[in-house]
Amino acid sequence: MRSLAAVVFAALITGGCTWVHMAPGASAVKVVTGVPAGCESRGEVEVSVKDSLGPYERNALRVRDELETLARNEAPGLNGDTVQALDDPGDGKQRFAVWRCGR
Repeated sequence: MRSLAAVVFAALITGGCTWVHMAPGASAVKVVTGVPAGCESRGEVEVSVKDSLGPYERNALRVRDELETLARNEAPGLNGDTVQALDDPGDGKQRFAVWRCGR
């Protein structure tokens, strides 16, 4: 019972925090919802974060935001400047296409 209380307390304390931070160069990466016109495919990335802490489920919007940030962090390494989600988040994972649009 004591460990459950500790997990709940930790979840409440960290509930408003984000663990994923934007890497240098990632802020210039654009996020699009459809296949961008006139762009070159640079590949795909799969990113993941913790979507739960023990019995506590993390906020789905926060998880989605962190996954998007991780995808943006990966894009410059593939010489990309645009990312597009290929599927919905599931179990703390999501796939993204990386594009070079030459903006």
